Amino acid sequence: MPPFDQSRYQVRLEWGVDGVRRLAHSDIVVVVDVLRFSSTVSREVAAGRSVPLDASAHAVSINGAAIAAAAAEAGATVMLGCLRDASAVASAVFAEQTARAARTSVAVIAAGELTGRERGAPVRFAVEDQLGAGAVVDALAALGIDHTSSEAAAACEAFRGLRGAVRHLLTASGSGQELLERDARDEVLAAAEIDADATAPVLVDGVFRAWDVSAESAPRAARQA
Repeated sequence: MPPFDQSRYQVRLEWGVDGVRRLAHSDIVVVVDVLRFSSTVSREVAAGRSVPLDASAHAVSINGAAIAAAAAEAGATVMLGCLRDASAVASAVFAEQTARAARTSVAVIAAGELTGRERGAPVRFAVEDQLGAGAVVDALAALGIDHTSSEAAAACEAFRGLRGAVRHLLTASGSGQELLERDARDEVLAAAEIDADATAPVLVDGVFRAWDVSAESAPRAARQA
């Protein structure tokens, strides 16, 4: 086993599109792009709307949308996680595992911030995605899905320790400050709301929809590829 693929753990954590490729194949990939892709889509899906993973999505999100597409191409069930829907995503993962009747591997992919739009631009650490990923890992652990890699455990503890300060941390972060300069303060504050949405966005036939407890997980994952 390569030392960095985290294959010995059920819950894994990596960063960016390259992180999807570094990890061992995971049954479920949760893409965390707090500012703004995951949070925006979570709000739309919670309101009963669907969001296609199309050219317009890639134009808005040069990182989160690309990660979701890469994970789908690898044959994983793709969900979007953030602070707003962490518990809903964990519940969907738990239900997927129950439906599969088998141990289900979960890769939490923090998007980070691309330093440019050119191909191969490096990914910068983003505190909002560290916290969002940690929120998802924490919610999974609360349901007993807690065999986590060191990377996932560290993100989880960061969220637990800083949970009361996420509103300040998001507005003070580089990404948050950038959005504040664009008069998007309300959007940043909305992204900082913990478990505000009761639905989990899942990619089905190229479109993000609310996760459906009645759907069969295996055919859904196959249709994404």
